[in-house]
Amino acid sequence: MENDALEQLRYPIGYYKIPNPILAQNLQEWISILEHLPARLEAMVKTLSNEQLGTPYRPGGWTVRQVIHHISDSHHHSYIRFKWGLTEDNPTIKPYLEKEWANLFDAKTAPIQMSLDHLSAVHAKLVYLLKGLSKEDLQKKFTHPEGNEETTLAENIGRYAWHGSHHFAHIENLIKREGW
Repeated sequence: MENDALEQLRYPIGYYKIPNPILAQNLQEWISILEHLPARLEAMVKTLSNEQLGTPYRPGGWTVRQVIHHISDSHHHSYIRFKWGLTEDNPTIKPYLEKEWANLFDAKTAPIQMSLDHLSAVHAKLVYLLKGLSKEDLQKKFTHPEGNEETTLAENIGRYAWHGSHHFAHIENLIKREGW
């Protein structure tokens, strides 16, 4: 497979770009994406067979099952990062080894409903929290130790709206390519 085609499979909606400035409209759109992601994802994957769930979304990529479990794990981490950012002064967050998590037994074999239910609960709590943040809260930061990168909570809302949409597109595009 050519590099351009593989890159399109890896980043079907492109890379996350932080708008400057981040406007109230951006935040509303991102929160809406986060609010609706669990139901949209569940509706898209609920009829897939075990064989389909075991299909990688691209050559060398994770299976649909792994992607679903990854979204749940990742957005759980994000929720905790928001809480740290709100309650500590620019905390250094703990990263996790997402590729290794995706290769654990549960990510490869567990029923997807566990992660769909978890994602629904985490997003309900996250969206409720995000809708109550003040302008000052949105400017609070945390630091990712890889690259010592500071992220505002406003930027992180966009990052996770993008992240959910990014992986949703992986699965959606596979379903379209395969005619499922």
